[in-house]
Parts: sequence; structure tokens; C-alpha cells
Amino acid sequence: MRNAALVLGLIAGLIGIVVGMIGYGYAEVTARSAEFAEVFGLLDRPDFIRFASFFAPLFAIAGGAMAKARALWGGVLLIASAALFYGAFGFNVGTMFPIGFAALAGLLAIAAGKPDEPKAHF
Repeated sequence: MRNAALVLGLIAGLIGIVVGMIGYGYAEVTARSAEFAEVFGLLDRPDFIRFASFFAPLFAIAGGAMAKARALWGGVLLIASAALFYGAFGFNVGTMFPIGFAALAGLLAIAAGKPDEPKAHF
């Protein structure tokens, strides 16, 4: 289960980097260009979008990397990543895989109570 959490977390983080770059870029462009914001719309919470665009993929990759050695901490980071993606961007075609992969990886990491290695987190 820890290996699955590792792989799913890394995939969620890599896809999340693309989502985060688009989200951060949109927040910056709308803040700097009033014409662009008039045509395409202004964000409700641009600071939260910027925060989540950076930290959600970071938490997914770090949580996936931690899943083998510290499954509980890695699982918490993965679930926090899924929550940040959902809170900032909602559930749509661009975020369904990062949210789903990070949430599943977090659940798998936390459920790994009896690890392959002799050290358990419970």
C-alpha cells in the first residue's frame, strides 16, 4: 500500500504542477491586466489560489515521497493536498485526477498500519 501511495502521490503532484501553474498564472494576469479581467472574469480569492497553486502540488509530492518511511505524515500531507486542490479549484476536468490520486494515496498511506518494514506509525 505504501508503494501505491508513493506512485499515486507523485502522479498527483506532477499533474498538480500543471494545474497550479495555470491557476497561478491566471491569478497574476487578472491582477495585472484590467482588460483581461473584464473579458474572462476576476477571481474571488486570488491569494488563496496562489497559495494552493504552490502548496497543493508540493504537499502531494512530499506526501508521496514520505509514504514509504512515514506513512502517517505522508498520508496527512496527501489528504491536505487533495483538500487544497478542491478548495481552490473545485472538482472539474482539470482537477479530478490530482484530487482523486492524492486522496486515494492519502487513504492508502494512512491505512498502511502494518507496514512492510518493521516500523509502524500506530
